[in-house]
Amino acid sequence: MSNITMLSKDAISAKKAECFITIEGNRYNFMSAISVEAKMEKTKAEVPILGRMNKGHKAVGANGTGSATFHYNTSIFRELMKRYQDTGEDVYFDMQITNEDPTSNVGRQTIILRDCNIDSMVIAKFDADGEYLDEEMEFTYESFEMPETFQMLSGM
Repeated sequence: MSNITMLSKDAISAKKAECFITIEGNRYNFMSAISVEAKMEKTKAEVPILGRMNKGHKAVGANGTGSATFHYNTSIFRELMKRYQDTGEDVYFDMQITNEDPTSNVGRQTIILRDCNIDSMVIAKFDADGEYLDEEMEFTYESFEMPETFQMLSGM
């Protein structure tokens, strides 16, 4: 068994990130974000195979989805939803997320989610018992790019 293990300092801080949103050519520092998570799920078809009891599985597509939680202190996305309600015009946007922890040896990773589209979000909110207001937004995206990737950890 190898004695090489990951160093604690190479765990990426959850708070050391940047997020930018680009809507119709306007770029916003999405500093009010609390958390963002984007996933890509493959669509698979079951493949019957002669001579085998188990079916195989073949990837035939993919679907990008995401969710974001942010402080309830901007109307940018509500304005997009209002525009959709009033005109039927749907607006797509890009989201750029960079993770970089200066303590870690892995460097930085940047992901750009292309053509994000809101599925659902909070329109109005209050909480008489709360400390601050936040909101959640569900979205889809069409593709992603990775202009920067983490460096390989020593020992991997």
